[in-house]
Amino acid sequence: MNDTVPSIEGFLATVHPYDSLPQDELARVAGSFGRRKVTAGSEIYRIGEVLDGLFLIEGGGVEILDGNGALVSLLGPGNSFGERGMMRDGMAATTARCTEEATLLVLPPADFRRLVAEFPTFAKFFDRRRPAEPRHNDLATQRVADLMTRDPVCCAPDLPAIQAAKQMRDRGISSLTVTDGAGVLLGIVTTRDLSNRVLAAGRDPGIAIADVMTADPITLPPAALGTDILHLMLERSIGHVPIVDKGRLIGIITQTNLTRFQALSSAALIRDVAGAASVSDMAMVTARIPQLLAQLVAGHHAHEVTTRLITDIADAVTRRLLAIAEAELGAPPVPYLWLACGSQGRQEQTGVSDQDNCLMLDDAVTEADMAYFRALAKIVADGLDACGYIFCPGDMMATNPRWCQPVWVWRDYFRGWIAQPDNEAQMLASVMFDLRPIGGSARLFGDLQTDTLNASAKNSIFVAHMVSNSLKHTPPLGMIRSFATIRSGEHRDHIDLKHNGVVPVTDLARVYALQGRIGVVNTRARLLAAVEAGVISTSGGRDLIEAYDHIAQTRLEHQAGLVASGAKPDNFLAPKDLSDFERSHLRDAFVVVRTMQSALGHGKGMLS
Repeated sequence: MNDTVPSIEGFLATVHPYDSLPQDELARVAGSFGRRKVTAGSEIYRIGEVLDGLFLIEGGGVEILDGNGALVSLLGPGNSFGERGMMRDGMAATTARCTEEATLLVLPPADFRRLVAEFPTFAKFFDRRRPAEPRHNDLATQRVADLMTRDPVCCAPDLPAIQAAKQMRDRGISSLTVTDGAGVLLGIVTTRDLSNRVLAAGRDPGIAIADVMTADPITLPPAALGTDILHLMLERSIGHVPIVDKGRLIGIITQTNLTRFQALSSAALIRDVAGAASVSDMAMVTARIPQLLAQLVAGHHAHEVTTRLITDIADAVTRRLLAIAEAELGAPPVPYLWLACGSQGRQEQTGVSDQDNCLMLDDAVTEADMAYFRALAKIVADGLDACGYIFCPGDMMATNPRWCQPVWVWRDYFRGWIAQPDNEAQMLASVMFDLRPIGGSARLFGDLQTDTLNASAKNSIFVAHMVSNSLKHTPPLGMIRSFATIRSGEHRDHIDLKHNGVVPVTDLARVYALQGRIGVVNTRARLLAAVEAGVISTSGGRDLIEAYDHIAQTRLEHQAGLVASGAKPDNFLAPKDLSDFERSHLRDAFVVVRTMQSALGHGKGMLS
């Protein structure tokens, strides 16, 4: 056997959908892959070329460009590309170019097609009929309400022109809307108006703004589309459009809004993170994540696409911090692997995320080496905190010596939790079953996950404890079709869409993954795999997936709404803010979750 095959097999075991393949098939596929080194700046293929096969990045970075040379996505280790051509006619639909020296694994077309034909999970992953990869928002189809700046700066019609100019300068804006005392729009004045109609015309700078403004300007309603804005600006040569609803000014759209929208994408943020020279530079990038979340939700992306794109940024930040740490500390004394758990591990981050991570070290590590990894963990954890990924309240971080250990210690941890599943063991096992490699040597994770799943699934007592642990978070259902809201404190009369919404489904999916020995860690992917493996019935699984989709999407829409209003995103929703229709559907989703919890709690792995 080629001596590279074991290393390729170990890497594939950490990458979905290969981690879903049977062990013998995984070994067979590993032998089919070729390995190719590509220098930075080199093109791997161009649009229209016949593809060599499916590409998988083992190391380095690749950018994907469309027919106009525009950036479609930035890819790193574990990402595949070229699948669109493989699923169609074998011709490249995009151009791929290395952003840095890369090691690529290439799966021949015949092997790719065989896997698609024989393994449904593999086929579903690459089937773009239900997008699993990011889709760029189309400005033309965006609602004006999702593009505009709310509460624009207004002034009275008698304000002197010089005072208007000072206000625009001090606020860093290019226009003022002129309104009466009731908030009715009278006109708009821009910096260009002041220049042309006051300064260049030699008029008194104390002239009232009503005498230089554009009266009764062209407006649009919030329900208009981006295409209306584009056409209006181009046809009328204007750069500012007030947005009016029922006669009242509610917002404004400028060319800056449009430019910001087009520049804001996960690929752009990852690009900026990769090029960041310091933690403060990265923090400026991650500060844009809430706006990205709001934009993705407004673009009607599926929740798992939105959270995947948000998580990709956290992964990029983590890898950049690891690089900064190594640059400061020097090369690591032994190989290491940084892993994420929690929502980052499951690729389910939203606008509210703390950090959950750990370090696995090569078994050759010595006590003297540990100082290096303690320093590395601190640099990365402090950097993540500065970038908005706050320290884990439960100290589930690599800075905790307990979670910075050689692989043999990690194996002992899992053996101990399985053998003696007390309350702490259940909690820790639940967290650690969501581990996902982020940066470092992926081979250290190797077969640890597979071995742990096999051992835990065989231990009926451990499984029973995990089932019990999964039922601790319950949906917020009250009596007579009402919700059980929080009774006191800051969030009184609200429901927690995280701990009582998505977490109960996450816990169920983790148990199903344990019962079915399913390697994927993403909640939705686990549910789909559980149905395919027969752990839950097709009908029960379909209902639970639809319920989860509704709850998760409601959570994201709630957060996006807060961002749009200028508030920080959170997980606390007031049911009274929903329509009767929305409340009914959300409650129905919670009922499905509780029904599935009941079935699991009574030892029924299936729901017909």
